[in-house]
Amino acid sequence: MKHETVLKEEAISYLNIKPNGIYIDGTLGGAGHSKLILDHLKNGFLYAFDQDDFAISYANDILKDYKNYKIIKSNFKHLKQKLEELGIDKIDGLLLDLGLSSFQIDDETRGFTYLKDTSLDMRMDQHQELTAEMILNTYEASELARIFFVYGEEKNSFKIAKRIVERRPLKTTMDLVKICDSVNYKEKGHSSKRVFQALRIAVNDELTVLETVLHDAVNMLNKDGRLVVITFHSLEDRIVKHFFRDESSTDIPKNLPIINKDLSDFEVITRKPVYPSEEEMNRNSRSKSAKLRALKRR
Repeated sequence: MKHETVLKEEAISYLNIKPNGIYIDGTLGGAGHSKLILDHLKNGFLYAFDQDDFAISYANDILKDYKNYKIIKSNFKHLKQKLEELGIDKIDGLLLDLGLSSFQIDDETRGFTYLKDTSLDMRMDQHQELTAEMILNTYEASELARIFFVYGEEKNSFKIAKRIVERRPLKTTMDLVKICDSVNYKEKGHSSKRVFQALRIAVNDELTVLETVLHDAVNMLNKDGRLVVITFHSLEDRIVKHFFRDESSTDIPKNLPIINKDLSDFEVITRKPVYPSEEEMNRNSRSKSAKLRALKRR
């Protein structure tokens, strides 16, 4: 089971790591980014977050030769609270890689893949109660349709939701795939891709969590601190893009004379999103939808 870190060198470059700084990897995963951050630190320290027991065990093995890091078993939405408990209220950089790690996708029992017949789980934190199976078998058709349309941009959301309710209970991923096949048989690509994305977002409350951590992180950034985010679908990217734009803009009353127009504390340092190279996309097909954006405190 091989995990390949996406946009690894680009992420480290935009973090602009200070050797003595405090850095956060909010999405530890396979520890590819964490390892590179640690390679750039001297007396600095890395705090890494993950809620997946396998990821933490895997990462501890990868990072066993380093001393200046701590893994915190928690969703990164608790980043501010967990760091404050450790006496950390200012940081020099935060990296978020919002893609699923390869071992989450490849582990059939987790239910993230529509290519294998497995349980309808999709929990990133396997200690939480809510699963995809619970959503599919208990939510009303109207709420299911909303989830598929808003989180998956699935245009046949209501038809799929109606058939789910008619064919309950759904027990495995193939129960859901068959329903998507029956509705999206004319669609290009896999019939279930958008519905699986939507369910994963709903199970893990991913968009609310992202907004929370972005707000907390900018308030903790030191001068010249960096916030670097890698997204894998348009909903996440839109949230990051708009948040960065809002933080770097200044509302100036009309007709008010100003001397310095750069009044915001923040600057977007990626005028356009950064994409993986052709070579990386050819080597790792999962990188093709990745986009990187970066913000710094002036």
